[in-house]
Amino acid sequence: MKRIDRRIGAAEVLSAAVFLSSILATPTGSFAQAGVAPAPGQQVALVTGATSGLGRELAIRLGARGDHVIVHGRNEERGAEVVDAINAAGPGSARFYRADFASFAEVRAFAEALLADYARLDILINNAGFGSAPNERWVTEDGHEYRFQVNYLSTFLLTHMLMPRLLASAPARIVNVSSGAQTPIDFDDVMIENDFSGRRAYAQSKLAQIMFTHDLAEQLAGTGVVVGSLHPATFMPTEMVRRAGVAPRSTIAEGADATMQVVDSNDFESGQYFSGLTPRRANAQAYDVEARARLKRLSEELTGIRAGQNPRP
Repeated sequence: MKRIDRRIGAAEVLSAAVFLSSILATPTGSFAQAGVAPAPGQQVALVTGATSGLGRELAIRLGARGDHVIVHGRNEERGAEVVDAINAAGPGSARFYRADFASFAEVRAFAEALLADYARLDILINNAGFGSAPNERWVTEDGHEYRFQVNYLSTFLLTHMLMPRLLASAPARIVNVSSGAQTPIDFDDVMIENDFSGRRAYAQSKLAQIMFTHDLAEQLAGTGVVVGSLHPATFMPTEMVRRAGVAPRSTIAEGADATMQVVDSNDFESGQYFSGLTPRRANAQAYDVEARARLKRLSEELTGIRAGQNPRP
């Protein structure tokens, strides 16, 4: 499904193979855990990448306040553990769905399953992502640079496929969990075939999320669907940070506090970017209308999704 995109020695091949086998251990294909359906009138929230770290904490918090939580991830065992914790604690409920964001086919199957299973979607937290380490260029089964697809393109695809439910459920909220690491996109080499670095790939994909947030805010003006993006916290103790070998500086609770503010607050303009709890200005390319239009055209071409202008339910 994925390949290492440079010549490496035997020891590095073995190390990379072990790492790849660990992240691909879950069987491929769409999976939905039999679970509790939302009660009439119960708010429904989807958290992608919810089986560990920040996503797990967000799912637990949403369940604790009474929401029905759609828990997404790649690992069935960890997904079931989160669902069981939410259902046991109450008052909310939860169900797990598996999908690998390195596969457009799995993302489409995931979205189609949700559209079939749920009549409403009040909150979408796009949290799933992959960090800068290891510093290897991988290519997905769809032929795209791994981080650009997992962190951005699959989010673009999923969000637009679920848009009918969000619009029908308005007022609704979309939250894109981005990062303070932001690198402008080189549209002559979007997939970073030259001068690759994991950090550059990660930072480019995270800026793309913020650019996407601005576009969504414009498209959804007047619909009741509000969009925000944020850098939740710096170096939380997550798998992503551990892989990078960086000492944590913030807690997962701090990141969750910041994310939940964007989920719940009505005191910010749609499209706003936050760093922690504070509104900030993102990289300049996020406000470049021409660059955003180029990214949107590319995203539509690569995902096959046509992003409508100012849609209505």
